Amino acid sequence: MGQLCRCIIGICLSSFSFTTISADIEVMWQNGRPPERHTVEKVSNWLEYGLAQVTSTLTDLQQPSIPVSIHLNEYANEPVPWGEVVRGDLDGITLHIHKHASLAQLKADWTLYHELAHLYHPLFDYGDSWLGEGLATYLQNVVMLQAGMISKDDFTQRIRAGLTRGEAATETFKGKLSTVSENMWQLGAYQRVYWSGTAFFIESEAQLKAVGSKYNLTALLARYQTCCKKSTMPNTNHAAVKFLAALDNLAKADVFIPLYLTYRVRGDFPNISQRQIRYLSNQYAR
Repeated sequence: MGQLCRCIIGICLSSFSFTTISADIEVMWQNGRPPERHTVEKVSNWLEYGLAQVTSTLTDLQQPSIPVSIHLNEYANEPVPWGEVVRGDLDGITLHIHKHASLAQLKADWTLYHELAHLYHPLFDYGDSWLGEGLATYLQNVVMLQAGMISKDDFTQRIRAGLTRGEAATETFKGKLSTVSENMWQLGAYQRVYWSGTAFFIESEAQLKAVGSKYNLTALLARYQTCCKKSTMPNTNHAAVKFLAALDNLAKADVFIPLYLTYRVRGDFPNISQRQIRYLSNQYAR
């Protein structure tokens, strides 16, 4: 889902109550009070599980806690119909969930892993939304694969299906990727933006392998958290370039910046082979 530049202190705190469920997560409940005990326990177990899977793949976030705002929906067509990132002194996430979804249904939904993955990169300019959304989309599938929630075949099928949707959307939403990304919300061009960015990181993984780097993408992101994330100024025209330059520096290779300069102006959809996807499914499966 989208990343929004909204300060956490800008939320009307009088409409929320707080529950600290672990040393890492502080839940803010909408409507001023926590729900029934069994719902609190279910949501707490889900959030703790999700964070554990993401940090297992990507390492711990370099912040003392993660604020999570929970909106309970009495009626919904899916377990987690909406999620978004809230940027502030402490980056956090907002999740709208089906109140009656089971713990198993919540765990099987991709939204929590997607939104937590956004916290591993700085806030980018709107023209670089494809980069942030592509990274989170790619990583949600890697996390779910490594956690055993999906199989290698599932991973391959999900990525291929998404790329197919992205290619079809490129026929509808024409123009440079950076321009389409900047207007993604107004256009509804989510499929092109998200899956072009996913293709970027799949191609980045292939190039890291080709140049003989000893790090894959998740290893680079883990190193980035400790060396560089706090020094990257968010929401600037250069945040994406600084982020990718840091990854190139850590990889000791020129992979990300040259590929970024190509992708941001391309009007076509990238060609990703089945072999590239299967290689990643084998690389990341545990």
